[in-house]
Amino acid sequence: MCRFLAYRGEPIFLADLVCAPAHSLVHQSLHAVEAKTGTNGDGFGIGWYGERSEPGLYREVRPAWSDENLKSLCDQVRSGLFFAHVRASTGTSTTRANCHPFAHGRHLFMHNGQIGGYGRIKRRLEALIPDALYDTRLGTTDSEAIFLLALANGLAADPVTAMAQTLKQVRGLMEEAGIAEPLRFTAAVTDGESLWAYRWACDGQPPTLYFRENAGNLLVVSEPIDDKAMGWREVPKGCSLLARAGSGVSVQCLNETMGRLAA
Repeated sequence: MCRFLAYRGEPIFLADLVCAPAHSLVHQSLHAVEAKTGTNGDGFGIGWYGERSEPGLYREVRPAWSDENLKSLCDQVRSGLFFAHVRASTGTSTTRANCHPFAHGRHLFMHNGQIGGYGRIKRRLEALIPDALYDTRLGTTDSEAIFLLALANGLAADPVTAMAQTLKQVRGLMEEAGIAEPLRFTAAVTDGESLWAYRWACDGQPPTLYFRENAGNLLVVSEPIDDKAMGWREVPKGCSLLARAGSGVSVQCLNETMGRLAA
């Protein structure tokens, strides 16, 4: 399983969160404590918003702990909204195109988890992605496929309903294929202003996801980058975290949204 971090707030240097803390994301790439594997060395990526309309991306196949360019870049880039991700592959190849976050226009997306038996439904899942979006697919991961399908389902207009619809469709394909392995999904998405995060699994055992607010600054992580007693709150299972531009942070039940779609 992967580890990730999302920040929205006053502009700061990326290094303040990605590299500097005692249990930073770079440290987690080698010493994760709340993941199935302690090492997340199958590449990494950062995505950030600056003065241009679309985010910048830096993705690399080397492990985060061994790439000196990552620290140099994080020491120089300041942003008020950025994503960072260290990858542990669940079967797809280690290439730049498969490293998170994924970008499409103004949107960034990153994921921790997996579609059980992905190889058995990959073609049918990709067939649900409209041609215009499929033409932008660069990699082979289940994560990127979920992102593009969510965009097709209206992610830009309603990120919670769109993701609920996407997970329902994926789960339906898995059931049709007789896949017993679970679909486990924690993820974050942003349009450069608002931020949404999700924690869901069909077996009720989603990967960990935490958030912390401090003076209007929001940090969302797979596992805390410092002492758990320092204001961290766990995103409830089956829920979405909403941080809309100009509004406070709220939690919405993703299970309820999926239930309404099923009705």
